[in-house]
Amino acid sequence: MKKIISILLAAIMLFSLTACSGGDKKASGNGDEKYVIRIGTTTEPDGHYIKGLEQFKEKVAEYTDGRVEVRLYPSSQLGNERDLIEGVSVGTVEGALISSAPLSTFSQDFLLFDLPFVITDIEAAYEFMDGEYGQEILASLEPIGIKALGFWENGFRHVTNNTRPIEKPEDVKGLKIRTMESPIHIASFEELGSIPTPMAWGEVFTALQQGTIDGQENPLMIIETNKLWEAGQKYISLTGHFYSPAIFILNKNLFDSYPEDIKEAILKAEEEARQWEREYSQELDKELIQVLIDNGVEVTEVNKDEWIEALKPVYDRFENEINQEHLKALLENQ
Repeated sequence: MKKIISILLAAIMLFSLTACSGGDKKASGNGDEKYVIRIGTTTEPDGHYIKGLEQFKEKVAEYTDGRVEVRLYPSSQLGNERDLIEGVSVGTVEGALISSAPLSTFSQDFLLFDLPFVITDIEAAYEFMDGEYGQEILASLEPIGIKALGFWENGFRHVTNNTRPIEKPEDVKGLKIRTMESPIHIASFEELGSIPTPMAWGEVFTALQQGTIDGQENPLMIIETNKLWEAGQKYISLTGHFYSPAIFILNKNLFDSYPEDIKEAILKAEEEARQWEREYSQELDKELIQVLIDNGVEVTEVNKDEWIEALKPVYDRFENEINQEHLKALLENQ
C-alpha cells in the first residue's frame, strides 16, 4: 500500500513540474502540438507593456496558426520583477516583460542603463540596443537560463513627491524617494541628498498613501496608469534622470525546445510588437503631461544641465562595474 501511495505521489509531482516548466503543451487534432506561454509583468492592464504584449499575443497566434497561445498576467499577478526574473530563469514562469534595473543583479552588463542621463537621444539608444552591443548585453542572461529577445520601451523617469516642487537637484534633499533595487539608482539619490528607499513596485502605492515614503520616480506612463495623484503625489518634476528600457525575456530551455517554425514565429512577432510598443509609448508620452495637470498635479520643468552636473560623481563611483566599451559606444552613438 505504501509503495502505491509513493508511486502516486511521485506521479503527481512529475505532472506538476511538467505543467509548470513545459509551457503547457497540448495535443491537437492534426498531430501538431500546441503551446501556452504565460507572460508576467508588474504594470497595469491598460499600460504600455500590456498594450505591446497584446500585439505580441495576436501576432504569435497569427504566425503559428494558433499553435501558440500567449496568456498575459499584469499587476504583479505572477510576482514582482525579481520574482519574475527568477521564475523565468528556472522555468516556473515562461516569460516576462520587466525593467532593466533588476536584471543588473543577474548580469552586470545591465548596470549601463542605470547610469543617470546616459541616454538622452531615444532613437540613437534604440540603434545601440538593437545593434551588436545591445545583443551582447541580452545574451549575457543566457548562462542563467534566460533568452532575452529585445529591448522594449519603458521611458524616461521623472520624480514625483507629496511635499514640494522640485526644480534644482538640492530640492530633493531629505525626501524619502522610492527607487528600484539598483545600486546605481540608490547611489544617485544619495548623491542628491535624499533618502533612497528600494521597494517592490507592488508596495509603492500603499507606502505613498501611508507616508512611509515622500515620493518615487518613474516614466509618465507608469505614473498615469497607477494614478499616483490619488496617493498624494501632488508634484512632478520632468527630470528624465534615468532612461529605463524594458526587457522581454523567455525561459531559454523552453524556447530552445520549440520547433524551428515556432521559434521563428515568436522572434518575428516579438520584433514587430516591440516596434509597435515603442511608437505607441512615444506618442502616449506626449499626451500625459496634460493628463497629470488635469488631475491636479503641479508640473515643474528643470534645467537638466544642473542635474547632469550634480550626478557626475556616480560615474566615477561605478567605473569598475560598468562595461566601459559598451558605455563609450552608447555615448558616442548619441
